Amino acid sequence: MHAAKAHRFRIQLERIGDDTSAALSFEVSNHDDIFAIVDRVRTGTAFGENDAIALAVGLKLFTGVMLTARHDPLFADIQPAMRTFIGNLKSRIAATTAQSHKP
Repeated sequence: MHAAKAHRFRIQLERIGDDTSAALSFEVSNHDDIFAIVDRVRTGTAFGENDAIALAVGLKLFTGVMLTARHDPLFADIQPAMRTFIGNLKSRIAATTAQSHKP
């Protein structure tokens, strides 16, 4: 990924109610602005706030690894399904957005 086009993010995960577990923190680069994608999933789907964020962030993190390792046989079976899923998600968001902009 070209450094000038990459968005950098720090992901942090903490367990609630368990002080014995250390928090996880890592950094990723992505060609997309994950915050913008979260906003589109929030407004373009009927998922609740937490589910929309989890879907958008989880999907971008997973597909980022999948793209980096696209030649790894581990991802061979899921790549076509992921393309279909992402296309369906984008279509749903576009339809919802178009519907909400109608006079």
